[in-house]
Amino acid sequence: MDEATSEPGGRKEMVEARARRPRFFGAGEAARRRAALLIALAVDALQILVFPAFFPGIVSPFDNTLDVVTGIFMILLLGWHLAFLPTFIVEVVPFVDLFPSWTLAVLFVTRKKITSSPAADSPR
Repeated sequence: MDEATSEPGGRKEMVEARARRPRFFGAGEAARRRAALLIALAVDALQILVFPAFFPGIVSPFDNTLDVVTGIFMILLLGWHLAFLPTFIVEVVPFVDLFPSWTLAVLFVTRKKITSSPAADSPR
């Protein structure tokens, strides 16, 4: 047996511990994509329909906080993508934030198909 795999803090134990660790935000990539899309739709609905209609002007700090939290969740769910940077900048500009930019950014980031396994893509 290899020394690195037999000691308590060895590489084999670290790999096994990482495999046993639960995934962040759902069981797989499809679940994370759905969650990100639902969050983006909810945030855009709040920013376009609810905030301007009932609280004009006084919710700007809440609106900006919501954008920061949404950006963090998008990065945690989908990973870093360049599309999130202009989306965040646009959301801070008054009246331009009345555009569903979070939803469009999520749709842009998740536009590629999910491949289940390399064996499924090979011709038979």
